[in-house]
Amino acid sequence: MRSFAFLWKKGYDKLNRKDGEESLRKFVEKENIMQKILITNDDGIQSDGIIRLARAAKKYGKVWVVAPDGQRSAMSHRITLRETIEFFPVDFPVEGVHAYASTGTPADCVRFGILNIVKEKPDYVFSGINYGYNSGTDIQYSATVGSALEAACAGVHAVAFSEGASECHEVTDAYLERMMEELMEQPLAYNQIWNVNFPQCELEKLRGILYDRKIADCGFFIDEYLEEELENGRIRLTVHGNYNENAPEGTDFRALVDGYISVGKVNNLR
Repeated sequence: MRSFAFLWKKGYDKLNRKDGEESLRKFVEKENIMQKILITNDDGIQSDGIIRLARAAKKYGKVWVVAPDGQRSAMSHRITLRETIEFFPVDFPVEGVHAYASTGTPADCVRFGILNIVKEKPDYVFSGINYGYNSGTDIQYSATVGSALEAACAGVHAVAFSEGASECHEVTDAYLERMMEELMEQPLAYNQIWNVNFPQCELEKLRGILYDRKIADCGFFIDEYLEEELENGRIRLTVHGNYNENAPEGTDFRALVDGYISVGKVNNLR
């Protein structure tokens, strides 16, 4: 796979640097060496996170978005087998991006995107930006991570991006392109992805970036079920989470609690 850095250098070998980035991009498009990037998420195609991710990814190649038509959080790596799935083109608020919504799961979106939309295997799959962290034991439920792992199964370099569940996106917006470019260049083993979490702090309070974070053996919340007795012996359960203050050192969870960007690898089945 030709790296973005290689393509960028190849362009500058043919163009005078003073021609600038736009001229370089036109050259890359003309020579048909644009990277192909497929983007999905689990918050739905209208979410703010996927729009920001697609806008940033445009700098690095041709972008397709294939995402659920609504909220699909906590679906992990689920795919649809016994029902039909619909995909349909939608207007997307990022110029030049072809977008499709789906009645299926995020993993369905990746499968369909790779097999039917992009036609040739994409160079990268980006998933996110998820509204809420995907770290520690929460990873196993995450469809943001699950859809990236689906791409890894297909042999595509994949990155999952998440941020805190707040309206403060300062760190994400300041560092998204940097993390994207860095991790496009970093090799991964088969069935392995990069998992990036941006803290929800203000930019001036960011303490840095921590790489190679281990996955914590716990999550931000300790769950319990609240029970309500109904007629005929039925019980209604509502999940309730209590904040977990014990973040293990050296983990993704600890990095976020301490105000760092967390970067680590997640392995699929081998």
